[in-house]
Amino acid sequence: MEKIIENLGLVRQRIASACLRSGRNVNEIEIVAVTKTVPPERIELAIQAGIRQIGENRVQEAAAKKPRVHSRATWHMVGHLQTNKVGKALQLFDMIQSVDSLHLAEKLQEQCEKLGCDIEVLIQVNTSGEETKFGVAPADTFSIVKDIAHFPALKIKGLMTIGPLTYEEEKIRQSFSLLRNLFLEIDAAHLPAVEMKILSMGMTDDFEIAIEEGATMLRLGRAIFGERN
Repeated sequence: MEKIIENLGLVRQRIASACLRSGRNVNEIEIVAVTKTVPPERIELAIQAGIRQIGENRVQEAAAKKPRVHSRATWHMVGHLQTNKVGKALQLFDMIQSVDSLHLAEKLQEQCEKLGCDIEVLIQVNTSGEETKFGVAPADTFSIVKDIAHFPALKIKGLMTIGPLTYEEEKIRQSFSLLRNLFLEIDAAHLPAVEMKILSMGMTDDFEIAIEEGATMLRLGRAIFGERN
């Protein structure tokens, strides 16, 4: 417990410093604790330490762990969602951050109709151009958001990206800046049924840059729980 509290304290200090540097209010920044490989009892400790949002990369892992976490939290799917796992994901998660294609959005709408539910979503954009990453192309983002807005069960709340795998700060910054500009462009268009509220970018290695570039939601794993086993 002490280590998680200590780590969260350090994270919050770093968030405050990044906000100070960029003239932002610390209250604008939300933390999603990414719990890939983290056991349920440590997730409980994080919630007790003040975490309110949990992120999982895999549907199967969330299905195994969520029933064993008794404290209240909002659960986010932050990893790539396969279309054959959509039905299960809708029963587990409060938000899908990784809607990365029109095809996936169609499947989510179909399953929502079957289950009689709706779901908050973020559109994942591949701002780094890396072939190993999922996400819609930046040039296609506006039109895909417009198309997905026609699915009534999908409540679009913003955009998400994963920064490039590099130590070059300028490349990371460009990636996050690109997402912010797309976010602002979509927001300014006042599209029906589209809310640009969440800019989800920044992980353990790059969250301070993300804050400086406008992130409102960080997805942090190692920074909170330490190195994965």
